[in-house]
Amino acid sequence: MDLNSVQRAYRFYAPIYDYAFGKIVNEGRRRAVARLPQKAGDRIMEVGVGTGLSLPFYEKHVEVHGIDVSPEMLDKARERFLRPEFPQVRELRNMDAHKLEYPDNHFDATVAMYVISVVPDPEAVMREMFRVTRPGGPVLVVNHFASSHKFLRSFERRFAPFSRQLGFRPDFSLDGLVKTVGREPERVTRVNFGGYWKILEFTTEPTEVGEVECSPEFVSPGTPAVS
Repeated sequence: MDLNSVQRAYRFYAPIYDYAFGKIVNEGRRRAVARLPQKAGDRIMEVGVGTGLSLPFYEKHVEVHGIDVSPEMLDKARERFLRPEFPQVRELRNMDAHKLEYPDNHFDATVAMYVISVVPDPEAVMREMFRVTRPGGPVLVVNHFASSHKFLRSFERRFAPFSRQLGFRPDFSLDGLVKTVGREPERVTRVNFGGYWKILEFTTEPTEVGEVECSPEFVSPGTPAVS
């Protein structure tokens, strides 16, 4: 997997993504958003926001900052959700999740839905998600992980050599991700089709003295919030 192959794959998926990956896995999106604390004014980042299928599930009184590496997917999200009826959608940026253009502790929570098996370097993306989340804040991952079922595992391995063409890793390991993160998730919830996908809930390390405020409103130099 590399960034170019991901962009190429999702350029192909963009026109059909909502039909192929919409309602079929919406349970995971809805339940992940419901697990996030959403106090008035909370700033939430969604990594790999895609065409924005999760955006209607957020409360109107929070600020959602979505990023994605695919301009074609973002175009669809912007067309539908950068509207007054979705005040929670603050910005939708074209950005590489391996190098987030935000300061430390900038968000109250971060979430990546159906993304972590897509990115070339999951370790770098997880590290960045923890970095930009305030101490004690939640970091959620929704994803398919390699099955322990013999038949399904064989099926996943058969398709693994085509990861570049598919745009994701069919045999992505949960144990491998946990090892990458360096800690166990505090909670695992099975979702979609009897639990073939999972929501992993991590928490950033709390501060020992006092509290750390989220950074003030930030727009990275030369990068418009909406483009």
